[in-house]
Amino acid sequence: MATAKKATKKPAAKKPAAKKPAAKKPAAKKPAAKKAPAKKPAAKKAAKKPAAKRKPNAAFMKAMTPSSVLAAVIGSMPMPRTEVTKKIWDYIKKNKLQDAINRRNINADEKLRAVFGGKGKVSMFEMTKLVSNHLK
Repeated sequence: MATAKKATKKPAAKKPAAKKPAAKKPAAKKPAAKKAPAKKPAAKKAAKKPAAKRKPNAAFMKAMTPSSVLAAVIGSMPMPRTEVTKKIWDYIKKNKLQDAINRRNINADEKLRAVFGGKGKVSMFEMTKLVSNHLK
């Protein structure tokens, strides 16, 4: 009987060895799954190349003439919209007109109140809309 038990133990040791090749099969599937995502970054690189050749919009660079009300703040020389916005922000920072609590708001002084259509407090996003009414 002791020999029969020993004989049963030996085949039991062989069974885990049979499971090891089964474990290798899923491992073989994993590298195949890794190869598929490797193809996607190559497609993304091709998509990024045209975006690198971006040119500025000519409409922003066109010189615009400010109205007399806006000219009191930024000057009367024709300049692009981007420069107009920079000059207004320079004026706001120089005169400390940005709201201390909510930095998105601008507290208008007398010159800016005329540009903002009589409003005393304007958000920075609304400011660009109101300024564009004073450009020709």
